[in-house]
Amino acid sequence: MADAADVVIVGTGHAGAQCAIALRQRGFEGTVRLLGREPDPPYERPPLSKEYLAGAKPFERILLRPENFWAAKGIDWQGGAEVVGVDPDARTVELASGEELSYGTLVWAAGGEARRLSCPGADLAGVHAIRHRTDTDALRTAIEAGAGRVAVIGGGYIGLEAAAVLRGLGIGVTVFEQEDRLLKRVAGREISDFYAAEHGAQGVDIRLGAEVVALEGEGAVTGVRLASGETVPTDLVIAGIGLVPNIAPLLSAGAVGSGGVDVDENCHTSLDHVYAIGDCALHANRFAGGEVIRLESVQNANDMANTAARAIVDEPVPYDAVPWFWSNQYDLRLQTVGLSNTHDERVLRGDSASRSFSVVYLRNGRVVALDCVNATRDYAQGRRLVEAGTQAPVEALADPEIPLKSLL
Repeated sequence: MADAADVVIVGTGHAGAQCAIALRQRGFEGTVRLLGREPDPPYERPPLSKEYLAGAKPFERILLRPENFWAAKGIDWQGGAEVVGVDPDARTVELASGEELSYGTLVWAAGGEARRLSCPGADLAGVHAIRHRTDTDALRTAIEAGAGRVAVIGGGYIGLEAAAVLRGLGIGVTVFEQEDRLLKRVAGREISDFYAAEHGAQGVDIRLGAEVVALEGEGAVTGVRLASGETVPTDLVIAGIGLVPNIAPLLSAGAVGSGGVDVDENCHTSLDHVYAIGDCALHANRFAGGEVIRLESVQNANDMANTAARAIVDEPVPYDAVPWFWSNQYDLRLQTVGLSNTHDERVLRGDSASRSFSVVYLRNGRVVALDCVNATRDYAQGRRLVEAGTQAPVEALADPEIPLKSLL
């Protein structure tokens, strides 16, 4: 392989892969090098805590593109290539192998790693995270070896999706969440209470306000000790407590950022010829009221990838994409559009007892987000309200018989 490329992309997740694809789609004819820490071709991440964990999809079905796609598009994909250093003056990256590559433009799409537990016992065998294919493979192997009880630490999307899969496999699950409700960081209380009730009905033991102080066991985990003094027996632990951005090489090279890498409206960092996209990119987002945030989503990864590709081919279009997310748990599909964290009013649309309803979030009277449970029509039509920042009567938003599109 050549030791130089016109564009070097670090990271083979959704952001890195889409940036390479978008460059070719926009007619870029230069050389493109796609570097991934993992040995596998680019693949989808969301199924790792859903269909792939459940065994419903083999790995080949979660590849972002067939393996021969990359060579056919003239994209030089390299697995097992961890970038440990960046020299923005020389325009080179250094790999853990000692190899050095030159670039014309660098796109940092390295994402992040699952945040690890820091309590005593966190390094015991049987403690898992879900971020990479190898994580899920190891977890599935442990489950198949006969685990009957699993402790999930963290009541966010990843933890709850894994809990749903495990219950489907007949495994006992306890979820430990230190906050007073599930999904507190991303959803309103109506959604939190609904999912707590659903998981409870499926046999999940939900522990709220539960502070984990240690994992116990000799060599392998056998229990979760809480601040209350109680120890809950377990065969395995899954930690779903967030993501740590993989940005150290960029920051060491002088890039501006804290808890992420700062980027402008075209995803350019403070370093010349260096872009950052996806989970690790800090950007001002109008759907967050102009706050500087990171977004961990497939939507953000793909849209930022397209933004960077446009800038590289000198056809810049500022990033301004409406955020959206989804989560599958049991027979429930939660679809979210917009960002609800700054809302000052919530409207329940429909009846949660029907298991098909929405929560509409407003700020200063304008629709800023929706959480839609088994309510795809609300999600599709509500997206337009979020994009437009529509003001609508609360009574109309609360009436499921009134189509949201009529409120534009």
